[in-house]
Amino acid sequence: MKAIILSAGQGRRLLPYTKSTPKCLLELSQKPFIEYQIDTLLQLGVDEIVVVVGYAASAVKQVLQERYDSNQVRTLYNPFYEVADNLASCWMAREELHGEFMILNGDTLFEAAIIEKLIKASDYPITLASDEKPVYDEDDMKIAHDQGRILNIGKKLPLERVNAESIGAMKFTYEGATLFREQICHDMHQAEALSRWYLSVIDQLATTGNVGTISIHGLDWTELDFVHDLEIARAMVSKWAEQD
Repeated sequence: MKAIILSAGQGRRLLPYTKSTPKCLLELSQKPFIEYQIDTLLQLGVDEIVVVVGYAASAVKQVLQERYDSNQVRTLYNPFYEVADNLASCWMAREELHGEFMILNGDTLFEAAIIEKLIKASDYPITLASDEKPVYDEDDMKIAHDQGRILNIGKKLPLERVNAESIGAMKFTYEGATLFREQICHDMHQAEALSRWYLSVIDQLATTGNVGTISIHGLDWTELDFVHDLEIARAMVSKWAEQD
Protein backbone atom coordinates (compact mmCIF):
# COMPACT_ATOMS: atom_id res chain seq x y z
CA MET A 1 0.00 0.00 0.00
CA LYS A 2 1.29 3.41 -1.05
CA ALA A 3 0.14 6.79 0.30
CA ILE A 4 0.31 10.06 -1.62
CA ILE A 5 0.05 13.18 0.54
CA LEU A 6 -0.87 16.41 -1.24
CA SER A 7 1.08 19.17 0.56
CA ALA A 8 2.03 21.65 -2.13
CA GLY A 9 0.02 24.64 -0.93
CA GLN A 10 1.03 27.48 1.36
CA GLY A 11 -2.17 27.66 3.38
CA ARG A 12 -2.92 31.37 2.94
CA ARG A 13 -6.00 31.19 5.16
CA LEU A 14 -3.60 30.45 8.03
CA LEU A 15 -1.58 33.65 7.63
CA PRO A 16 0.43 34.99 9.39
CA TYR A 17 1.48 31.51 10.60
CA THR A 18 2.22 30.39 7.04
CA LYS A 19 4.02 33.54 5.92
CA SER A 20 7.31 31.64 5.74
CA THR A 21 6.30 28.18 6.96
CA PRO A 22 4.16 25.84 4.84
CA LYS A 23 0.99 24.53 6.43
CA CYS A 24 2.35 20.99 6.65
CA LEU A 25 5.26 22.15 8.87
CA LEU A 26 3.19 24.04 11.44
CA GLU A 27 3.90 22.50 14.81
CA LEU A 28 1.47 20.74 17.12
CA SER A 29 3.05 19.92 20.49
CA GLN A 30 6.52 20.60 19.03
CA LYS A 31 6.02 18.21 16.12
CA PRO A 32 5.36 19.22 12.47
CA PHE A 33 1.82 18.54 11.31
CA ILE A 34 2.91 16.25 8.47
CA GLU A 35 4.82 13.97 10.84
CA TYR A 36 1.57 13.00 12.54
CA GLN A 37 0.26 11.83 9.16
CA ILE A 38 3.42 9.98 8.18
CA ASP A 39 3.98 8.36 11.59
CA THR A 40 0.42 7.03 11.58
CA LEU A 41 0.85 5.58 8.09
CA LEU A 42 4.16 3.92 8.96
CA GLN A 43 2.65 2.53 12.15
CA LEU A 44 -0.03 0.82 10.04
CA GLY A 45 2.47 -0.72 7.63
CA VAL A 46 2.21 1.80 4.79
CA ASP A 47 5.88 1.88 3.86
CA GLU A 48 5.84 3.88 0.63
CA ILE A 49 4.83 7.50 1.10
CA VAL A 50 5.08 10.21 -1.56
CA VAL A 51 4.65 13.81 -0.43
CA VAL A 52 3.78 16.27 -3.20
CA VAL A 53 5.44 19.56 -2.26
CA GLY A 54 5.41 23.08 -3.66
CA TYR A 55 5.55 26.11 -1.36
CA ALA A 56 8.81 26.11 0.68
CA ALA A 57 9.60 22.74 -0.86
CA SER A 58 13.22 22.73 0.30
CA ALA A 59 12.16 23.20 3.93
CA VAL A 60 9.69 20.30 3.72
CA LYS A 61 12.27 18.09 2.02
CA GLN A 62 14.87 18.85 4.70
CA VAL A 63 12.49 17.94 7.54
CA LEU A 64 11.49 14.68 5.87
CA GLN A 65 15.07 13.74 4.99
CA GLU A 66 16.20 14.30 8.57
CA ARG A 67 13.33 12.33 10.05
CA TYR A 68 12.63 9.43 7.67
CA ASP A 69 14.28 6.77 5.54
CA SER A 70 14.31 7.96 1.93
CA ASN A 71 13.28 4.45 0.82
CA GLN A 72 10.00 4.94 2.68
CA VAL A 73 9.27 8.66 2.39
CA ARG A 74 10.12 10.77 -0.64
CA THR A 75 8.96 14.01 -2.22
CA LEU A 76 7.68 15.04 -5.63
CA TYR A 77 7.73 18.72 -6.64
CA ASN A 78 4.72 20.48 -8.16
CA PRO A 79 6.01 23.65 -9.88
CA PHE A 80 2.46 24.85 -10.53
CA TYR A 81 1.45 25.17 -6.87
CA GLU A 82 1.05 28.98 -7.04
CA VAL A 83 -1.19 29.01 -10.11
CA ALA A 84 -3.08 25.72 -9.89
CA ASP A 85 -5.29 23.77 -7.52
CA ASN A 86 -4.64 20.21 -6.39
CA LEU A 87 -5.77 18.49 -9.58
CA ALA A 88 -2.38 19.60 -10.94
CA SER A 89 -0.65 17.95 -7.96
CA CYS A 90 -2.32 14.65 -8.82
CA TRP A 91 -1.31 15.05 -12.46
CA MET A 92 2.29 15.69 -11.42
CA ALA A 93 2.07 12.42 -9.44
CA ARG A 94 0.44 10.47 -12.30
CA GLU A 95 3.32 7.99 -12.54
CA GLU A 96 2.66 7.10 -8.90
CA LEU A 97 -1.03 6.33 -9.52
CA HIS A 98 -0.66 2.59 -10.07
CA GLY A 99 -1.65 -0.42 -8.00
CA GLU A 100 -3.32 0.09 -4.65
CA PHE A 101 -2.76 3.47 -3.03
CA MET A 102 -4.32 6.16 -0.89
CA ILE A 103 -4.49 9.91 -1.44
CA LEU A 104 -4.53 12.10 1.65
CA ASN A 105 -4.95 15.83 1.86
CA GLY A 106 -1.91 17.34 3.53
CA ASP A 107 -4.07 19.36 5.91
CA THR A 108 -6.04 16.51 7.51
CA LEU A 109 -5.19 15.20 10.99
CA PHE A 110 -6.61 11.75 11.70
CA GLU A 111 -6.41 8.94 14.19
CA ALA A 112 -5.04 5.59 13.08
CA ALA A 113 -8.44 3.83 13.16
CA ILE A 114 -9.59 5.95 10.21
CA ILE A 115 -6.76 4.76 7.98
CA GLU A 116 -7.29 1.18 9.16
CA LYS A 117 -10.92 1.32 8.02
CA LEU A 118 -9.90 2.82 4.69
CA ILE A 119 -7.24 0.18 4.01
CA LYS A 120 -9.77 -2.61 4.64
CA ALA A 121 -12.46 -1.09 2.39
CA SER A 122 -13.08 -3.30 -0.64
CA ASP A 123 -16.61 -2.71 -1.96
CA TYR A 124 -15.67 -0.11 -4.59
CA PRO A 125 -12.69 0.64 -6.85
CA ILE A 126 -12.52 4.09 -5.21
CA THR A 127 -13.49 4.62 -1.56
CA LEU A 128 -13.70 7.92 0.30
CA ALA A 129 -13.67 8.24 4.08
CA SER A 130 -16.58 10.43 5.15
CA ASP A 131 -18.21 11.86 8.24
CA GLU A 132 -21.72 13.05 9.04
CA LYS A 133 -22.96 16.07 10.97
CA PRO A 134 -26.26 17.92 11.43
CA VAL A 135 -25.34 21.00 9.39
CA TYR A 136 -22.89 21.48 6.51
CA ASP A 137 -21.25 24.81 5.65
CA GLU A 138 -20.08 26.25 2.35
CA ASP A 139 -16.48 25.14 2.85
CA ASP A 140 -17.34 21.46 3.42
CA MET A 141 -16.61 19.01 0.60
CA LYS A 142 -20.13 17.62 0.55
CA ILE A 143 -21.19 14.12 -0.47
CA ALA A 144 -24.51 12.78 -1.71
CA HIS A 145 -24.57 9.01 -1.44
CA ASP A 146 -27.09 6.19 -1.65
CA GLN A 147 -26.33 3.46 0.90
CA GLY A 148 -22.60 3.99 0.46
CA ARG A 149 -22.48 4.53 -3.32
CA ILE A 150 -21.43 8.11 -3.99
CA LEU A 151 -23.67 9.96 -6.40
CA ASN A 152 -21.98 13.37 -6.30
CA ILE A 153 -19.27 15.21 -4.41
CA GLY A 154 -18.56 18.94 -4.33
CA LYS A 155 -18.77 22.09 -2.25
CA LYS A 156 -21.86 23.41 -4.03
CA LEU A 157 -24.20 20.44 -3.79
CA PRO A 158 -27.80 21.33 -2.80
CA LEU A 159 -28.00 20.88 0.96
CA GLU A 160 -31.16 18.79 0.73
CA ARG A 161 -29.14 16.10 -1.08
CA VAL A 162 -26.11 16.12 1.24
CA ASN A 163 -25.70 13.29 3.75
CA ALA A 164 -21.92 13.27 4.40
CA GLU A 165 -18.67 15.17 3.90
CA SER A 166 -15.31 14.03 2.60
CA ILE A 167 -12.49 14.17 5.15
CA GLY A 168 -9.72 14.23 2.54
CA ALA A 169 -8.66 10.57 2.57
CA MET A 170 -9.43 7.96 -0.08
CA LYS A 171 -8.28 4.57 -1.31
CA PHE A 172 -7.91 3.22 -4.84
CA THR A 173 -7.79 -0.40 -5.94
CA TYR A 174 -5.95 -1.41 -9.11
CA GLU A 175 -9.12 -0.75 -11.12
CA GLY A 176 -9.77 2.53 -9.35
CA ALA A 177 -6.20 3.67 -9.98
CA THR A 178 -6.61 3.15 -13.71
CA LEU A 179 -9.94 4.98 -13.82
CA PHE A 180 -8.56 7.92 -11.83
CA ARG A 181 -5.28 8.21 -13.74
CA GLU A 182 -6.92 8.09 -17.16
CA GLN A 183 -9.55 10.67 -16.21
CA ILE A 184 -6.92 13.04 -14.81
CA CYS A 185 -4.78 12.79 -17.93
CA HIS A 186 -7.86 13.49 -20.05
CA ASP A 187 -9.05 16.44 -17.97
CA MET A 188 -5.65 18.12 -17.77
CA HIS A 189 -5.99 18.86 -21.49
CA GLN A 190 -8.89 21.20 -20.70
CA ALA A 191 -8.28 24.93 -20.26
CA GLU A 192 -9.96 25.09 -16.84
CA ALA A 193 -7.99 22.20 -15.35
CA LEU A 194 -5.58 24.38 -13.37
CA SER A 195 -8.44 25.80 -11.29
CA ARG A 196 -9.99 22.45 -10.40
CA TRP A 197 -9.79 20.22 -7.33
CA TYR A 198 -8.98 16.56 -7.88
CA LEU A 199 -12.28 15.70 -6.21
CA SER A 200 -14.01 17.08 -9.30
CA VAL A 201 -12.58 14.02 -11.09
CA ILE A 202 -14.01 11.78 -8.36
CA ASP A 203 -17.38 13.47 -8.95
CA GLN A 204 -17.14 12.58 -12.65
CA LEU A 205 -16.22 8.97 -11.88
CA ALA A 206 -19.10 8.67 -9.40
CA THR A 207 -21.51 8.58 -12.35
CA THR A 208 -20.04 5.19 -13.32
CA GLY A 209 -20.98 3.61 -9.98
CA ASN A 210 -17.34 2.96 -9.08
CA VAL A 211 -17.05 5.32 -6.12
CA GLY A 212 -18.18 4.50 -2.59
CA THR A 213 -17.80 5.81 0.92
CA ILE A 214 -17.15 4.46 4.40
CA SER A 215 -18.27 6.34 7.48
CA ILE A 216 -15.68 7.19 10.12
CA HIS A 217 -18.24 8.93 12.31
CA GLY A 218 -17.17 9.07 15.94
CA LEU A 219 -13.44 8.87 15.19
CA ASP A 220 -11.05 11.81 15.65
CA TRP A 221 -10.09 13.98 12.69
CA THR A 222 -9.87 17.65 11.78
CA GLU A 223 -8.81 19.83 8.87
CA LEU A 224 -6.26 22.62 9.23
CA ASP A 225 -7.79 25.40 7.14
CA PHE A 226 -8.21 28.40 9.45
CA VAL A 227 -6.37 29.84 12.44
CA HIS A 228 -8.95 28.52 14.91
CA ASP A 229 -8.32 25.00 13.56
CA LEU A 230 -4.85 25.11 15.11
CA GLU A 231 -6.31 25.02 18.61
CA ILE A 232 -8.64 22.15 17.67
CA ALA A 233 -5.69 20.18 16.26
CA ARG A 234 -3.51 20.90 19.29
CA ALA A 235 -6.25 19.77 21.65
CA MET A 236 -6.63 16.58 19.62
CA VAL A 237 -2.96 15.61 19.77
CA SER A 238 -2.87 16.44 23.48
CA LYS A 239 -5.79 14.06 24.00
CA TRP A 240 -3.95 11.32 22.09
CA ALA A 241 -0.81 11.88 24.18
CA GLU A 242 -2.80 11.48 27.39
CA GLN A 243 -4.36 8.25 26.10
CA ASP A 244 -0.89 6.84 25.33
